[in-house]
Amino acid sequence: MFRKYAARVFIRSCKVLVLAAGIVVPFDFAAAQYADADPYAKVNRNIYAFNQSLDDIIFRPVTQAYDDILPPFAKRGVTNFFNNLDDINVVFNDLLQLKMKNALHDSSRFIVNSTVGVAGFFDVATGMGLYKNYEDFGQTLGYWGVPTGPYIVLPLLGTSNVRDAIGLVPDYLLNPVFWVNDKEARFFLYALDNTDTRLFYMAAESMVSGDEYIFVRDAYLQRREYLVADGEVYDEWDDF
Repeated sequence: MFRKYAARVFIRSCKVLVLAAGIVVPFDFAAAQYADADPYAKVNRNIYAFNQSLDDIIFRPVTQAYDDILPPFAKRGVTNFFNNLDDINVVFNDLLQLKMKNALHDSSRFIVNSTVGVAGFFDVATGMGLYKNYEDFGQTLGYWGVPTGPYIVLPLLGTSNVRDAIGLVPDYLLNPVFWVNDKEARFFLYALDNTDTRLFYMAAESMVSGDEYIFVRDAYLQRREYLVADGEVYDEWDDF
């Protein structure tokens, strides 16, 4: 069961470029800025190559078939459904960070989409101004001052750091799919979530420039810094 979730996290983390696109600084500057955070670069590169091989053999072909078969409205509904489930984890971490206003916002979003939005298949809440937030346990640890630790690439789990790797466990347990009793249904939901997430990142691959490993690493680290700080990030490039 954990391996199924590991595949899901691997897909989410190994192609973070879309989520990071709005905050990625020039490539050479970012590479220098984050090099010190990657003391195990040689091992990480080998694991990254292994993960990419699995992606090329398994995830990409399945995702391409999924994209070709399902109509756009169905794929949008699947994305909305899993985003709605994720809002449970978001609310939990809002509370852990004492962000009560956000907790009210995100719980309202979940209730609206779960009811009016038919179990989340329709994102009614966004149209009402209840936009999606992103919180997880790794961000909660960062909020309370826990350092990131070294950058690491985990087999199957993919791009991470020590703090976020620890945070995967409670995030996994808070995923409602974990509590589905029927094994076949649980496997189907994990597989569907995997495929939907991989499709989201497929469009980002054209953004990669230079050394792919460094690009993905720096995009991930920038994105995590941005999320933990709630968007209030300063770096030396701001001086320019």
